[in-house]
Amino acid sequence: MRDEHLYIVTYDIADTKRWRRVFRLMEGFGEWLQLSVFQCRLSVRRHAELIALLDGIIHHNHDHVMLMDVGLAEQVAPRIVSLGSPTCRSTVRP
Repeated sequence: MRDEHLYIVTYDIADTKRWRRVFRLMEGFGEWLQLSVFQCRLSVRRHAELIALLDGIIHHNHDHVMLMDVGLAEQVAPRIVSLGSPTCRSTVRP
């Protein structure tokens, strides 16, 4: 067991270029669920690294990033209800 936690990361980025930078960064840290939503399994070190990298990209007066700690990844079984069209993974990627 690696003591990773499961995080749901969501973001609202005001500028398209910054949004793309955040999207590309997040692809290296987790699984894309929906347009601005990722699921990530992160150790304490990777969590700190992600926060530091995001902090260097976003503009704090205009953008917002939220990381929700769901708990120990090995002990969490997320239950997701999805309504409407299929997730963005089945459509053209940004």
